[in-house]
Amino acid sequence: MGIEDNRMKVDIGGGLTLKNPVMTASGTFGYGSEFAGFIDLERLGAIVVKGVSLKPRPGNPPPRIVETSCGMLNAIGLENVGVEKFISQKMTFLRKIGTHVIVNILGDSIEEYAELAEKLSDVEGLSALEVNISCPNVKRGGVAFGTDPVMVQQVTEAVKAKTSLPVIIKLSPNVTDITATARAAEEGGADTISLINTLMGIAIDHKTRRPKLANIIGGLSGPAIKPVALRMVWQVANTVKIPIIGIGGIMNSEDALEFLVAGATAVQVGTANLVDPDATVKIIEGMVEFVEESGCQSIQEIIGSLKTD
Repeated sequence: MGIEDNRMKVDIGGGLTLKNPVMTASGTFGYGSEFAGFIDLERLGAIVVKGVSLKPRPGNPPPRIVETSCGMLNAIGLENVGVEKFISQKMTFLRKIGTHVIVNILGDSIEEYAELAEKLSDVEGLSALEVNISCPNVKRGGVAFGTDPVMVQQVTEAVKAKTSLPVIIKLSPNVTDITATARAAEEGGADTISLINTLMGIAIDHKTRRPKLANIIGGLSGPAIKPVALRMVWQVANTVKIPIIGIGGIMNSEDALEFLVAGATAVQVGTANLVDPDATVKIIEGMVEFVEESGCQSIQEIIGSLKTD
């Protein structure tokens, strides 16, 4: 699978080993083919495709993206082709790439998550499922699954029961205690936890006195959220025993290495892809250079090495 360097390999749980710790973040890399003309996709540790639901979703009306200080707000609305077209159309390209492919799934009920997991479990070329639990639960009046530890555990158990693939639970940061939802995911049988998803925000045009997003509220990503993401990754790393994938404002290799020091085994790169399509490859090269210059035998020596005393 692409360029191999044993010093950079990481095990992210569920028996899944990546050639390096750098993955793409769901929703920022399309279905992979969109970036094929910019980078060698085989160099990536894994490609995480945009969220897939049971039925196609048109997403929210525009404007759906707005730039903010040190970041951006998005309210795409989980637009996607639906699971059937994903399997029949998008996987035709993805399974030819020499790296792991992880599909992000989303649902409006526990039953939908379970059905998606079952449909995708035996699809050739898929390496794992990432479960987006930052979705509203329509049966509970629009409450997001990721804010309730009980529902986090229930969704995790339902997905695990329907698939043999490794299951990654993507946590929402919009909670009082991130460790409570992390523990719930672990107790539900998650193989891995990824965090953080976007923080909720709003942008206003003071001249028109109107919101800049048609949806009013959007998800904040980019460098602005990195300190929050690092804090939450460190807290979760000190709470659970399963591997962690760090996400949030990673723009360069230094950012990525900070997440590993905080306790993440791997990272996902999101907003940086929209600024520089080559960002992920540059981050990989920077991490390799650090390992070589620091005298480490492997990237493993850096993971969870934060000194707090």
